[in-house]
Amino acid sequence: MGQRVAGKVAIVVGAGQTPGLTAGNGRATAVLLAREGARVLAADRDLAAAEETVTEIAAEGGEAVAVRADVTDEDAIAAMTAACLERWGRIDILHNNVGVSIAGGDAPITEIEADAFARITAINLQGMVLTCKHAIPVMREQGGGVITNISSIAADINYPYVAYRTSKAGVVTLTEHIAITNAAHGIRANAILPGLMDTPMAIENRVGRGGVTREQVIAERNAHVPLRNTMGTAWDVARAALFLASDEASFITGVALAVDGGQRLAVG
Repeated sequence: MGQRVAGKVAIVVGAGQTPGLTAGNGRATAVLLAREGARVLAADRDLAAAEETVTEIAAEGGEAVAVRADVTDEDAIAAMTAACLERWGRIDILHNNVGVSIAGGDAPITEIEADAFARITAINLQGMVLTCKHAIPVMREQGGGVITNISSIAADINYPYVAYRTSKAGVVTLTEHIAITNAAHGIRANAILPGLMDTPMAIENRVGRGGVTREQVIAERNAHVPLRNTMGTAWDVARAALFLASDEASFITGVALAVDGGQRLAVG
């Protein structure tokens, strides 16, 4: 167990994951924060998935609890916040990891359904607005805190689906807004923009579409990554999140940190 966030209390929203062969970003972040000394509230709309994350943390000697929270339900977000305060009395780190694209019905702008656009935006952007709405007053009262929002490199490149790109670009602006309006309260806010990652959400949703195999999905994605032609993993995102949550980043706020193997540099 490390000490980089020792004694801190962290809420990781989206701490479960869809089934797959690798770790998801939320689970990896929750586990790594716990390894480095944080007490973790693992929140997910799938309680069983969050409980699996807690089991993994407990097996390593960490402290965590699972709660069910759907980010489209403000009452659930309020209850999540209250549960953290009741158990540990503070919120030092809020990590927002929830996101959806293809599974939510995303499409090019000429094909997008209004309901799908609204659903994806509610999950990807509005959900982060609401978790921050409820966590920020707590952080202000205690004199500080750290918020990390997971956006995507899709906000910066020629990503084909309109709802995901638009909502993830909104996450960057939201993060900048939180950073500047809460700096005087000692609250830091930063965004992470993952590139192509070998995670269950990224891979499993593409396998079988048009007859494509898992190996073909992985090979196609690897080919777009300049750095060693290999996708990143959830642990790359988790390590960036740990850094931003730690005191090592105490003078960093309002930053959009790309974790993408240089993909954005290869655009065009």
